[in-house]
Amino acid sequence: MVTDRNRLGEATSPYLLQHRDNPVHWWEWEDVAFAEARRRDVPVLLSVGYASCHWCHVMAHESFEDHEVADLMNAGFVNIKVDREERPDVDRVYMDAVQAMTHRGGWPMTVFLTPDGRPFYAGTYFPPADRHGMPSFRRVLTAVADAWSSRRNEVEAQAGTLADALTVVAPPGERLPDGDTLVAAHDAMWDVFDHDRGGFGTAPKFPQAPTLEFLLRASGREWAPQATTMLVRTLEAIDGGGIHDQLGGGFSRYSTDDSWLVPHFEKMLYDNALLARLYARAWQATRIERFADVARSTLDYMLECLALPGGGLASGEDADSAGEEGVFYVFDYREIQEAAGDDAPLVNRAWGVTPEGNFDGRSIIYRAVPAAAVAREFGVDPDRVAAALDRAREALLIRRASRTRPGLDDKAVCAWNAMAVRALAEAATLLGESRYLASAVELAGFILNEMRRPDGRLLRSRRCGRGEVTGFCDDYAATVLALLALYDATGEVSWFRRGEELATDMVDLFWDEDNGGMFAAGGDAERLIARPKNLFDNPTPSDNSLAAEAMQHLFALTGDERWTGYVEDILRLGLPFLERHPSGAGHLLSVALVHLAPPCEVAVVGPDREPLLAVIRERYRPEVFVAQGDGSASIPLLADRPALAGAATAYVCRGFSCDAPVTTAAGLRAALP
Repeated sequence: MVTDRNRLGEATSPYLLQHRDNPVHWWEWEDVAFAEARRRDVPVLLSVGYASCHWCHVMAHESFEDHEVADLMNAGFVNIKVDREERPDVDRVYMDAVQAMTHRGGWPMTVFLTPDGRPFYAGTYFPPADRHGMPSFRRVLTAVADAWSSRRNEVEAQAGTLADALTVVAPPGERLPDGDTLVAAHDAMWDVFDHDRGGFGTAPKFPQAPTLEFLLRASGREWAPQATTMLVRTLEAIDGGGIHDQLGGGFSRYSTDDSWLVPHFEKMLYDNALLARLYARAWQATRIERFADVARSTLDYMLECLALPGGGLASGEDADSAGEEGVFYVFDYREIQEAAGDDAPLVNRAWGVTPEGNFDGRSIIYRAVPAAAVAREFGVDPDRVAAALDRAREALLIRRASRTRPGLDDKAVCAWNAMAVRALAEAATLLGESRYLASAVELAGFILNEMRRPDGRLLRSRRCGRGEVTGFCDDYAATVLALLALYDATGEVSWFRRGEELATDMVDLFWDEDNGGMFAAGGDAERLIARPKNLFDNPTPSDNSLAAEAMQHLFALTGDERWTGYVEDILRLGLPFLERHPSGAGHLLSVALVHLAPPCEVAVVGPDREPLLAVIRERYRPEVFVAQGDGSASIPLLADRPALAGAATAYVCRGFSCDAPVTTAAGLRAALP
């Protein structure tokens, strides 16, 4: 076997393919790489990142493209490159090690392993020269190689201690979350809420969609008096900031400052799917029209810019283009003045444009002053300001279209595509946009037809017709929720049945029979040094919180007690985490909230059901679950509930005990919580 070469040329991951021309002798994560480390008696250098990661690109350029650094890596290590989006199990195990050793995390992740996979030294980004208290990458390589050759006993001891810590399994809990748990979580969020700028804590700031989802569900409840304030202030701040692409739609992953102005410019599918759904639901709850506009523009960005030729949506767009971060999105003063024309003073005021700029001499477009306030300040009609901004936006988009677009990570990740299906399906019904439902159905078909093996096993990702890694728990849970959302939107029972079947498969593959909860990787997956079980809800909902939400929905429609049993086991397992880190468990808190407020089930049967369904959607009701059909469908909630006199009929139930049926919008409105 030839080992002195880079072996990434046949990878499916765009991130790995970005490194195929490095002078580093990279391997993919595979058994033969570890066998080679054992043969050579050298450590493994594990480097983990993703295609849209700015600092991953920086370290690649500074170190992995440098022949002298590559010589050190090749001489002293077997070097393995992993795409965290393709192998979240590997990422989770070794990120736990990084955090245990350094008390921080992030990407690129750099971990040194024994040939049997145990970590003994770790970090994230290492610079090419000593900088800001960080050792240079060359110094790290030399020191680790020296420790391996001259202090092997110490290395083995460190590896053993870390491996033992990583394999500790949390015991099943004895208590379920209660009302005090939710109150404490709300109060803890209020304590770190940024009252001036929205969001939580200080820079860098992430949107934290799962946390905002909990605040949305808590809004209007007596025990959460500040939930609406935190939710609306944050959504408005994120919308107006540079983290939101004011010209083309979509959100960047996070803001480098506490004002949401300067993002790291990568755009991820999961952020945009979660935020689009959140803004649509927030519009339903608040009727703030701007939130509906943001939901639409975000979904349109996803469908226009992330759509792949063979179906599915891409994972994300890079922060960099033409070798420079953010250059695609920013403009110099002259460009903006030319785009704005005679109305430049209005545009400059509304977008905070100055000759000095706000990003390396250029300007990130953000909403500095509301258009109505600009109109008052300049004594002009508000319509003139709106028209001026529209013209400037169109002119800048035309100019931007001539630039080199950021690189596209063109692999489709199952879980993230499923999140997009759910966002599209829900937005279709909430916003009255049938085009989104058509896109949701098409995308769900791609998942079910192209992201499964012949035996039905979901795949994690697919690129250019290839998919090799089996799906993880979040892939299954997100897909179940997507299929249930399509059932809600269409009333077609086949979507429900597929979701129920997939949920059963999920339990078979991922459920921990000894301690409860879902493992991230299936029982048929490769065995790592630990089998992670994820409860952390940022930036995407965890495997367990997604699974619990899906099973909560299934219980409401079927009354099958096994589903609520699984939900309660997950809540018991997650309670210590909810109590210690509520801002990192927003989605699981949402599950707990619905569990503590027993669900209301509504069965809508008969023809012409839409007027009754529209009543249910008039308000945000997270505890209401709907089954719809012609009365003959084999969904337990619909069983033995006929349409009265051939008219659409609604049965409002609590715990499968139902009120008298109603056939009018007014009657249903009065019966709903």
